[in-house]
Amino acid sequence: MNSKFMNFLENMLLPIADKLNNNRYLSALRDGFMVALPLIIFGSIFVVIANFPFLDKMISEEAFTAYQNALGPASAATLSIMGVFVMIGIGYKLTEHYGGEAIYGGVVALAAFLIMTPQVLDGVSGVIPTSVLGAEGMFLGIFTAFISAELYRYFVKKDWTIKMPAGVPGAVSRSFSALIPITLTLTVFLLIRIIFSYTGFETVQNFIYSVIQQPLTVLGSGLPATIIAVLLIQVFWFFGLHGQIIVNSVFDPIWYALNDQNLSAFQAGTELPNIITKQFIDSFLVGMGGSGMTLAVIILIFMIGKSRQLKELGKLGAPAGLFNVNEPIIFGLPIIMNPLILIPWLVAPVVVTLITYFAMYSGIVPPPAGVIVPWTTPPILNGFLATGNAWQGGVLQAFNLLVVIVIWWPFLKILDKNYYETERKEAS
Repeated sequence: MNSKFMNFLENMLLPIADKLNNNRYLSALRDGFMVALPLIIFGSIFVVIANFPFLDKMISEEAFTAYQNALGPASAATLSIMGVFVMIGIGYKLTEHYGGEAIYGGVVALAAFLIMTPQVLDGVSGVIPTSVLGAEGMFLGIFTAFISAELYRYFVKKDWTIKMPAGVPGAVSRSFSALIPITLTLTVFLLIRIIFSYTGFETVQNFIYSVIQQPLTVLGSGLPATIIAVLLIQVFWFFGLHGQIIVNSVFDPIWYALNDQNLSAFQAGTELPNIITKQFIDSFLVGMGGSGMTLAVIILIFMIGKSRQLKELGKLGAPAGLFNVNEPIIFGLPIIMNPLILIPWLVAPVVVTLITYFAMYSGIVPPPAGVIVPWTTPPILNGFLATGNAWQGGVLQAFNLLVVIVIWWPFLKILDKNYYETERKEAS
């Protein structure tokens, strides 16, 4: 690999990646999703259980409806309103970053969002539609969390607080100290709501959805943008940076919104609207041994590996790789800054993205059903669950693994030969 080209990539990408990785807003966004992730997975598990394959054929229609109704609150109280948990997490983490009382950053973010949310449904006041608390309201929730945390921090920094005398319990003192900053912050959002009520958009939700969320969602659901995102993940990893964290910080709000649309359609029994979703990336790319689908590399090591280094690496990486943990391969092969494997590292995920997309576009394989499958779920089972318990999803993952093995074969053969010859020289 040309050293000038490698230096060019390194000089161009590393500063960008470093800035993205250390950006406080992207970090808070990433950590906010991590706060919500256990709840999202809980809801997704019960969506899978509620739609267990062939169960509707095994019991009566009334029994099946009662069964689904009994399990429904699990996803309705978590997955369907995941925006609430994400915005609390963002407000909490951003305020924590500034060294403030993080819990107040979280609750003021939620309160600010609710102030701007119309509490009317079908003419009945005092009712909040759950749809705006989920992926539909995600973008507004994200912006609200950022702005509210910044305003809260600004007012605290100005020392516009109530000082309680010594001897007052700490919880009481902190509560009164947060009173004025929270009041001023929420007043700003109340004014914003009033101003928008006099515009053609009527609500902030309508403005965000029309001007920002809808165009970005259309872009993020397309194949070209997905391929770019996948390539960036691989390139960042090649230079030793966590590509998923960096790229997902930007794309996750879009992919989760698309995921939620599919989940609603899946639960309603209607056609799934999107192919590209959060689970498309997580199951059919990351969910096959980790970033770069390195489970295929481990399988290939057992098939053709002769060098002691690769054999030992295969034994070490196999148990973790089966559950999509691939740090042993990334750092042990190594993948980072290794020009011998740059081509398969970049090409294989793009090829698999194209195969998966067109398999789903043609109807051979169902699109992801919107359920969030735990990222440690082994391949085959992962694809089965992600597609709403469709066997085609598991078969597609198996086929993709074979494709990755074929792409990697000549490059791993060269690498293994180099290691083997080096070991022989050292031994002699």
